Amino acid sequence: MDLGEFSVSLAVADLGRSLHFYQALGFTVVDGAVEQSWVMLANGSTKIGLFQGMFDTNIVTFNPPDARAVEQAVVAAGYVPDQATAAGDGPAHFVVRDPDGNPVLVDQH
Repeated sequence: MDLGEFSVSLAVADLGRSLHFYQALGFTVVDGAVEQSWVMLANGSTKIGLFQGMFDTNIVTFNPPDARAVEQAVVAAGYVPDQATAAGDGPAHFVVRDPDGNPVLVDQH
């Protein structure tokens, strides 16, 4: 199963302050907009999303080519997504929690 790209989505209290910190570590903005309260940053193959006011906690994120196939495998293994994918083709996403309650977002663009 191909989970695609990996990133960590961080729930931040002050987007500007967090952005400044990660830019000091060498990250650059590759997507998003500060005025929309989110940005995606990259440093080489490492990606971090900064989200102010969108999430209650940090989230592990995967961007596979087929989120529906990943969801089917997760459900077949006995796990129940918090949010399921929509039926059909095209972009899809679901959230499932690991055994410690950490949210895992599988997001197909």
